[in-house]
Amino acid sequence: MTNPASFEATTGPSEEVQGIVSPTAPSPSRKPRKRKGTKRPQQPESYFVSRLAERARLPEIAAPVTIDGLCDRLSEYLQPEQIAQVRSAYYHAAEAHQHQWRRTGHPYVTHPLAVANILAGMHMDHETVMAALLHDVIEDTNIGKSVLGARYGESVAQIVDGVSKLSTIFRSRAEAQAENFQKMAMAMAKDIRVIMVKLADRLHNMRTIGVMSDDQRKRIARETLDFYAPIANRLGIHHIKVEFEELGFGALYPLRADRIERAVKAARGNRKELMDELRKSLTDALQQEGIEAEVQGREKHLYSIYRKMRTQHKSFSEIMDVFGFRIVVPGVDHCYRTLGVVHNLYKPVAGRFKDYIAIPKVNGYQSLHTTLFGMHGVPIEVQIRTPQMDAVAENGIAGHWLYKSTNDAFQGSQQRARQWVRDLLDLQQRAGNPMEFIESLKIDLFPDEVYVFTPKGDILELPRGASPVDFAYAVHTDIGNRCVACRIDRHLAPLSQQLQSGQNVEIITAPEARPNPDWLTFVVSSKARSGIRQALKVQQEVDSVAFGRRLLNRSLASANKSINDLDFRRLRRVFKEFGVRRLNELLAAIGNGELMAYVVAQQLLAADDPDFQGITVDSIGPVAIRGGEGLVINYGRCCGPIPGDPIVGHMTPGRGFVVHVETCRNMVEIRRRHSGRDIIPAHWAPKTSAEFLTALRIEVQRRKGVIAEIASSVAEADAGVENISVEERNAEVTSVSLTVSVRNRTHLAAVMRRIRITGGIISINRVSA
Repeated sequence: MTNPASFEATTGPSEEVQGIVSPTAPSPSRKPRKRKGTKRPQQPESYFVSRLAERARLPEIAAPVTIDGLCDRLSEYLQPEQIAQVRSAYYHAAEAHQHQWRRTGHPYVTHPLAVANILAGMHMDHETVMAALLHDVIEDTNIGKSVLGARYGESVAQIVDGVSKLSTIFRSRAEAQAENFQKMAMAMAKDIRVIMVKLADRLHNMRTIGVMSDDQRKRIARETLDFYAPIANRLGIHHIKVEFEELGFGALYPLRADRIERAVKAARGNRKELMDELRKSLTDALQQEGIEAEVQGREKHLYSIYRKMRTQHKSFSEIMDVFGFRIVVPGVDHCYRTLGVVHNLYKPVAGRFKDYIAIPKVNGYQSLHTTLFGMHGVPIEVQIRTPQMDAVAENGIAGHWLYKSTNDAFQGSQQRARQWVRDLLDLQQRAGNPMEFIESLKIDLFPDEVYVFTPKGDILELPRGASPVDFAYAVHTDIGNRCVACRIDRHLAPLSQQLQSGQNVEIITAPEARPNPDWLTFVVSSKARSGIRQALKVQQEVDSVAFGRRLLNRSLASANKSINDLDFRRLRRVFKEFGVRRLNELLAAIGNGELMAYVVAQQLLAADDPDFQGITVDSIGPVAIRGGEGLVINYGRCCGPIPGDPIVGHMTPGRGFVVHVETCRNMVEIRRRHSGRDIIPAHWAPKTSAEFLTALRIEVQRRKGVIAEIASSVAEADAGVENISVEERNAEVTSVSLTVSVRNRTHLAAVMRRIRITGGIISINRVSA
């Protein structure tokens, strides 16, 4: 996937800076936002056309749409009273934008007119067309949502508000874009028509992208390829997705696009004769079997060719040597009969058949795909589908409005789109911040699916590279959170193993199990990532409260008090001073390292007892470390403390309590910087309940198999190898850095003894800071 680009949720005039807005004086309650740029007189259209002609690979700007032309188009499917409402919305928009101009030299209202015309081509309802005409009014003028709601209805106002970007000032463009898209996702959950207006808005801006500066053009093109084209694909609107990709590719890489286009035109002449011959052979074979079919040659798109060259490392000729055909037949049974005919005519390529009719793609796409060895050994890619499947493939969710159909296929596309939007809203609610939401969205927009079976025989669709943990979260979040092991095709398998299509997956759960942070290193689905993060967030909060309680009780114990002895009804003032409302919030802040326990104890005791004399840090006993405290106790990687080592700790905001060996050089530096204030005495509890990581450095004579022998020795000592790296010191000596998991110092000593008896060991030492 491409590098995350800055993403601006609005795609209206902010992408094409037009000049100063606001034809009327701002109201006292709402100050209109001014556009960048300077006010300028309208230039003759020929001036802008000549400027655009100087730029290569940029789309030609079409003549502006008129309101009469739009209404003529709407008269094909809307009632006269609905068209009258659309006209009213246009006049409102024209008045609101009357002093704004586009960089093309046209009045600004031509942009919402063009957006409305695109939606009219999809036969969108009159409310959506009205919202398209008004979609920049809230953002750019002093007209508010309530005014639109009162005049045109709440539905129209909600769509316009969903498309408008936030007016908040953000720290960075990336953050603003992420926040804006979050807002749009929430609006989409209420009304799916928001995204239709958004796509049409971006499509017209892409068609007129030639007026932008180079930097703006590249930024907008990158956003389009990264987000809008995948969203159109996710909703099944193929023709918009293709136009986004072609326009975005031409704007982002004009020279590459021009070169590929010229190569395609040159190859087209050489291919025509063979293409006609292949089409005739397919048509004749189908006619002989009595199957009425339309055989169409498929033209490859420029961006599709470029992407295959990049991702599959193929040359242009390798891609163009594959001939594509689409066969449209009357019914589903004809699809499978046609498949038998073409497989009988030309030999199929093994492993290249896909049945998207039985198992549709996530956007509702259905078709049979197969690859054949044609005449002269030419590879042929064939898609076989019904007219209804062809319409869904081209129009996706838009087919619901375009065909006014209650057909199951179009209803299915609507349902899938709404489910996707609901999933987006769930992602938005789980995300810790807007950038995390955008990361999850990008993963969700690029599905390359595998299909696996549950133990009951149900099919689940997962992104390629998915693991059993992704599967568990796809079944249910609670299953994912309590997952401990899995069986793939009835055999135990690692939770990190990548799944293949057709496998049967069974998840083994345990009531007390919790998600492992390491799962985030291999899960690929956005649902699993957001579920794990949410669970870890809750888990850390619980651990923080429990550990904060221990630390606060430890500090209060020096005054012979505990939390239970305090009357918190009289301590609300102290809570307010620390910026918390409840006791658990205070304890969590202590456990996370945001507040020091002895400082909080001082304040609480002073407020509880006016005669309190104070406590000193020295009077507070050490913290007992058991090893099972969860996410709020961390162990310094610099020194790798293990039970038996003399230890101390310090509180780090966000990380909680970090344990170090007393002699660790980093602790010396912390003492120096903080005068020992943040240092907390600690000791190991009599019984610890975990294994701990520590590092060894081994000098060994170079010989074949020595690394495997060292790893085997560690395993024989009942320890684990977490990491191993090798550095060649010279021709005779190899230095091995080994991270092992052990129970305590006694266990570590046994591991080191076992390693020493391996042949060729020169020295072995524990690594410490």
